[in-house]
Amino acid sequence: MPLPFLTADSTFDTTDDVALPYDDRDRWRRPYRPGPWRVGASAVLLLLASFVLFSSVIIAATATPASAATVFGFALVIVVAALRLLRMGVWVSARGVRHVTFLATRTTAWDQVASVRTVQQPVRWLGLPRTVQGQALVMNRRGRSSDGQAPVLTSHNADFLGRDPLAFDRAADTVEAWADEYGRA
Repeated sequence: MPLPFLTADSTFDTTDDVALPYDDRDRWRRPYRPGPWRVGASAVLLLLASFVLFSSVIIAATATPASAATVFGFALVIVVAALRLLRMGVWVSARGVRHVTFLATRTTAWDQVASVRTVQQPVRWLGLPRTVQGQALVMNRRGRSSDGQAPVLTSHNADFLGRDPLAFDRAADTVEAWADEYGRA
């Protein structure tokens, strides 16, 4: 009995010539998937937020609305923190490279990028002060010294720790390819 939905092994016949989402080069995209540590931490934060939201409903039913609003505001802060944690990382587009941290976002146009390369160096483990030997994707900007540049990606951050080592290599190669394609002035 054939099923009416599209399966992976069936042919995909379409007559419309709509560009796929990955064809839009001006759209910001992450060249890798978020890692298990980042997704796990965000899931735990969202779970905590659900308990805090539930407690705000109980407080609203039994106490003053002001105290319920305070707890609800705290839950919203937790949700925003979890979403920002998921948003962290490196994003690329035809306009440049964007490095999103928890509190700041720094965008560098491709014409200001002198070089992007992968180096072996001590890197922070999950962003903590402890360092281990690993790989880092370093971006040098035009007009700035290359000393003291913070790495854009590392092999031991929350996106690549616990994953196949080739995942970091693919992500670094993708960012380097974008820099080669759009960095030429």
